[in-house]
Amino acid sequence: MSVVGFRTDDTDLQGTMEDEEGYENITVFSGLQQWLLPDVRKLQNRLRTSSTSEGDLMSALVVAIQQIDTATTGKTGNPLKFKRRIVVVTDGRGAMDIGDLEHIQNKIKDSSAPIQLTLLGVDFDDSENGYKEEDKDDHKRKNEETLKEFVEDCDGVFGSLAEAVEQLQIPRIKEVKPTPSYRGTLSLGDARTYDATISIDVERYPCTMIAKPPSASSFVTRTDLAGTQSSATVTGEDDPMNGELSAVRNQRVYQVENPDEPGQKMNVEADELERGYEYGRTAVHISESDANVVNIETSPGLELLGFLDATKFDRYLPMSRSNYIVPQKSNVQAKLALSSFIHALWEADCYAVARLVTKENKPPLIVLLVPRIEPEIEVLVEVELPFEEDMRRYKFPPLDKKLTVSGKTITEHKDLPSDELMQSMSDYVDAMDLSTFDRDDDGEPAEYAKMEDAYSPLLHRVNQMIRWRATHADPSLPLPDPSPILTKYANPPAELIQRTKDQLAALKKAADVKKVPPKAKGRGKRSRAEREKPLSGLDVDELLGNQKRIKIDSTNLIPSFKQTLAATDELEAIQEAADAMGTEIRNLIRNSVADSAYNRALEAMRVMRDEITELEEPEIWNVFVTDLKKELLGKELGGDRREMWWKIRGNKYGLVDRKRCFASAVSEEQAAEFYRGA
Repeated sequence: MSVVGFRTDDTDLQGTMEDEEGYENITVFSGLQQWLLPDVRKLQNRLRTSSTSEGDLMSALVVAIQQIDTATTGKTGNPLKFKRRIVVVTDGRGAMDIGDLEHIQNKIKDSSAPIQLTLLGVDFDDSENGYKEEDKDDHKRKNEETLKEFVEDCDGVFGSLAEAVEQLQIPRIKEVKPTPSYRGTLSLGDARTYDATISIDVERYPCTMIAKPPSASSFVTRTDLAGTQSSATVTGEDDPMNGELSAVRNQRVYQVENPDEPGQKMNVEADELERGYEYGRTAVHISESDANVVNIETSPGLELLGFLDATKFDRYLPMSRSNYIVPQKSNVQAKLALSSFIHALWEADCYAVARLVTKENKPPLIVLLVPRIEPEIEVLVEVELPFEEDMRRYKFPPLDKKLTVSGKTITEHKDLPSDELMQSMSDYVDAMDLSTFDRDDDGEPAEYAKMEDAYSPLLHRVNQMIRWRATHADPSLPLPDPSPILTKYANPPAELIQRTKDQLAALKKAADVKKVPPKAKGRGKRSRAEREKPLSGLDVDELLGNQKRIKIDSTNLIPSFKQTLAATDELEAIQEAADAMGTEIRNLIRNSVADSAYNRALEAMRVMRDEITELEEPEIWNVFVTDLKKELLGKELGGDRREMWWKIRGNKYGLVDRKRCFASAVSEEQAAEFYRGA
């Protein structure tokens, strides 16, 4: 790309036509080159409003043509294969030398190297969009007419800048060149064993692909600016922070338990590790030599297994995105054979089931081949089918009836929709129909939210923000709002909502819709009266004469602790239960042979921490765990119990901070500091 400015304060042609007259006040901001982000930012700094009206548009056009000729002509003097395009932006107010228009027009339309000319006018009349500039002076009107006639004679595009800016809001769909994921044969029968087989050379291409937004890269602010620069460092003009960013390099470390130091980890190399597979909660080790034995040896191929009546196929079975099976390029015999097979399936109303292996030793897939015939295309649409292990069968009760224990069928029940509700819902769905809500250019009913008009907000919003930040490096600038075309279908049309108010009101009445009272927040389990009040209003424990306080049972530690907390909401009783639980945890640690009881103690600590936190009394837990740490590190629980402290630290059973419970007085920094020290 090259940028040429006319009616500029200075003249800089960069060696092109320097000595010729008529090229004053024309500046070549950049010769033809590949543009990168630093070039865009340099141009932003150089483009300034000029203070002169001198400078000829046609002379600037000649400079642009000369640059294209110089850059796209081969050593033999013949034009190379390029798409040549010139875009002119002007307000049409300056003076123009139109004495050589025919010569310029012939050069643009040169059959050996034609140039696509596009002219965008500032405040030009646009009959299609209904815009007309009022009080336009005769000089601009004449220039506008001259330019329009000139562009039309050049077979170019003439439009207004306002229309071009509006078109920029519409996302551009990227067309990706398809890459075949399989090249081989579609076979019926075993060609290696029998002669009476059919083999067709085919290729497999994706029908649709998921368009994903660009992923972010990780960088960090450099602290060693005076040191040696790394090869992975982003520096120079490509870096918006002027070389102050450095790419984040990842390093993977494998650690295992150190047998010599309990609770400590030791680093090991990746080649010293063996693969293990989960079988339930057990890791099953399979060596690499054994793994090679269990791998299935497969060869690439698409082999037909059988055929299926199209009416008996369930549409919920396909598991993958769709692919096209097409004949091999430039293979007339393959085209004829595959076309015959597709027509045979089409006429028999059948689908084909096949076994697909795309590459050597890849796991085989079972796929379905569906014929598709259109005026200009005949292909097989391929989708993956599930194996038995992929099926998930769930049983649900019927929606239109209820079955009693005795086997009686009930069709009228409070949980079943009535005829009035069904009819109201049907009317509401019909009223919300979008297939005829919109209007076309002739005013006829048309579909609203067509597939080709609905763009991915995630994909195009991310791209929009990347372009904005690339050209507006100042982080203090506010981000622009999303394009209206991205938010157009975010909500139902207001006119449609207004039109369906009566149907919605009838549906609410038939369904007996009632507003749910807001749920009380911030109480947790603190109030027993709130969390245990039964629907009947009766206190069963009080009727049965159960005690409100239950003693902590060491043989049934966790359930008895939960029952004690559930039986009271008095702070004194909660404190007594926590103290008793803490005593039992200390006994488990003190009486543990090596680490045999550590896991039981850890589970009891987890339950105690969760229950006390939910009751919004984190201070009780924080006092307990602080004392426990001192006792463990001070060897007060039956000797050296530092391994238990390492397990507590590894499971993050430390202080409860404000992030976990708003009632805590411990900050996140204090909670992190608690784990330090051994």
